[in-house]
Amino acid sequence: MATTTELRKPAPAPAPVAVTKGKRVSAGRIALYVTLSLVSLLMMVPFVWMVLTSLKTPVEIASQDAGLLPEHWQFGNYADALKAAPFATYARNSLVIAISHTVLNVLIASMAGYALARIRFRGSEMIFYLFIAALMIPTYTKVLPEFLIVRFMPLAGGNDILGQGGSGWLDSWWALIIPGAVTPFAVFLFRQFFLDLPTELEEAARLDGLGEFRIYTRIMSPQVKPAFITVALLTFESSWNNFLWPLLVTRTDSMRVIQVGLSVFKTENGPQWHFLMAGTTLATLPMVVLFLIGQRYFVQGFATAGLK
Repeated sequence: MATTTELRKPAPAPAPVAVTKGKRVSAGRIALYVTLSLVSLLMMVPFVWMVLTSLKTPVEIASQDAGLLPEHWQFGNYADALKAAPFATYARNSLVIAISHTVLNVLIASMAGYALARIRFRGSEMIFYLFIAALMIPTYTKVLPEFLIVRFMPLAGGNDILGQGGSGWLDSWWALIIPGAVTPFAVFLFRQFFLDLPTELEEAARLDGLGEFRIYTRIMSPQVKPAFITVALLTFESSWNNFLWPLLVTRTDSMRVIQVGLSVFKTENGPQWHFLMAGTTLATLPMVVLFLIGQRYFVQGFATAGLK
């Protein structure tokens, strides 16, 4: 028969599960960081190759034995590339169009998203479904209809009331800005953000006598800053890098954008790779700077978009 001392003998200590679990978590996190670092370096390779190629001579680029690093660093390629075409005009046009698209898209899409999320009216669900349907339309299928609308715009560019006799909006700021002013994705994103806000905010504002527009501007909009920054970055990037639409609707150098301007380095004898890479590097830098500035809000915007 067991004695009282034996019955009161403490049980053996459990295995250090927490320590083992912590080691596993640390090992998993290290593996994740290593993987993400390798993927990041892999994604930087094209950009690094572009910058290094822009600093080589044409002979070195054409050579099969050329290494990754230039033998003679040709920083003058950038100055020569800027002189080969009116890149100051191209950059100005791209900047004006990108800023216009960003401002219009942020303002109009945010108001539309707020209305679809917080204001109940007949047909609101159907309108939202139409925006969802618009997201499924491929971009290139809309190019031809939009071009015909711009070309035959009534009472513009010498056209009559039926849209005949002139050039419409072609080679004008209207053609470059209006078609891309608002995107369905921006409306959808703003709606999802506004849906996540508590109803107590607007109810308290209405009790204080605020109207719907003041509730949108003073109460709701400050709560969804990541959405504004996310849409602004995406819109600016898409507009700055747009090539096909400006190529179709512009005819003169005074209206062309920087992405179209890069095509001047593709001659009959082949591309001038040193100038093309220099110009592409200069065209890429604004987007890199913008992303570095707003990356925290950009990531937060997608992480908390409320996509259900």
